[in-house]
Amino acid sequence: MAAATETLRRTALYDRHAAAGARLVPFAGWEMPVQYDGIRPEHVAVRASAGIFDVSHMGQVETGGPDAEAFLQRLLSNDVTKIADRGAQYSVMCREDGGVLDDLFTYRIGDRFLTVTNASNHERDFAWMRKQASDFDVEVRDVADRYAMLALQGPDARAILERHLDGEAPARMRTTRAQVAGQTVILCGTGYTGEDGVEILVAPEEAVAVWDALTADGAKPVGLGARDTLRLEVCFHLYGNDLSEDRNPIEAGLGWVCKLDTGFVGADAIRAAGEPKDKLVPFAFTGQGIPRQGNPIETSAGPGEVTSGTMSPCLEIGIGMGYVPVAAAEPGTPVEVDVRGKKRSAEIRKRPLYSKEN
Repeated sequence: MAAATETLRRTALYDRHAAAGARLVPFAGWEMPVQYDGIRPEHVAVRASAGIFDVSHMGQVETGGPDAEAFLQRLLSNDVTKIADRGAQYSVMCREDGGVLDDLFTYRIGDRFLTVTNASNHERDFAWMRKQASDFDVEVRDVADRYAMLALQGPDARAILERHLDGEAPARMRTTRAQVAGQTVILCGTGYTGEDGVEILVAPEEAVAVWDALTADGAKPVGLGARDTLRLEVCFHLYGNDLSEDRNPIEAGLGWVCKLDTGFVGADAIRAAGEPKDKLVPFAFTGQGIPRQGNPIETSAGPGEVTSGTMSPCLEIGIGMGYVPVAAAEPGTPVEVDVRGKKRSAEIRKRPLYSKEN
């Protein structure tokens, strides 16, 4: 066990996490904080005020050259030509058969593009991108070692940022270069919590200065545990749970990021597959219990399976997402989830499961 721990990578903020008493766990080859004070208080802090996450385990790929836009248009499911200068766009990357390799954010920064990959998929994503680049006049570079990445999220996030910002804060789905706590950063108006805020790309050697300034000003350190409960309350996908090579993006409810007429890799297979038989849906328990990945879902139209599940800190009920037959996918449809042999009553719900209004 000790030898395995020694092989794990550590972010530039590892010492800060250890000093704060974080519970550190292996995640996608990294030693990452899963929680500090506890998942519930960290989750609530993001919903009520502001939290800060170390997401430096995420990967980054830079694409440049004369064919950069055309290359990404071929590779990514969304319409890359619609990304404005300093804009951001969400998409998926598929195999030829339509299976999802990853879901990604891509930013247009000057004459180059920066694509953020999921930590567990980064090496595979980069190898796939390099392979697909052979027919294009394009330079594809792995720049993950160039950046640490922080996420400042919550209703007070921008107010905290402004007090340490020299430059302009980006609007939602926009990016900008600025100085935060005296360090040069790329600010992105994106996040994974359902709250307002920014993601901050900064040189690893300058990450501690930014982290210290923002945490000293009220941003609560938050681990990967609350990151998962936050994203699930607002029904954001997690690769490896809700997305995989075994499902196409239409089944996963991501048809809105699939512009089939652009001819991206996998588009023909997705079109040929036609209407899906299963659909990814959010659900909530109507009684006790906590759903977990892999739990069977019983519906009147046939079996399904939980892909993500947790106890919602804000709704105080068990919630989750899972694939069910399309005939049982309408909001309000009653289902049962088998949790370790015990049937739990649930119903299909609309997205998002949590909002300020509910």
